[in-house]
Amino acid sequence: METTYYLYMMASQRNGTLYIGVTNDLARRAWEHKQGTADGFTKQYNVHMLVWYEIYHDIEAAINREKQMKKWNRKWKLRVIEEMNPDWNDLYETLNG
Repeated sequence: METTYYLYMMASQRNGTLYIGVTNDLARRAWEHKQGTADGFTKQYNVHMLVWYEIYHDIEAAINREKQMKKWNRKWKLRVIEEMNPDWNDLYETLNG
């Protein structure tokens, strides 16, 4: 069975603080960010909205894209969010149907 990986961005609010990560369970990981279950950046800066993601079937490709995007300037990150999610909705609500 093929594993699915997700490259995702969380935000504190529209145009707020951004976080980029990779996971194999997007619903679980977004929930963890929302609940603040792990100490770290997203808990410290209240980064709790899932605003963008891409799907991968190769973990290396997902990690390489994550590293690439982390080097991007903020304007580029905002552009990809707004292409997928122009209203900055919390996409967590759409993950489980």
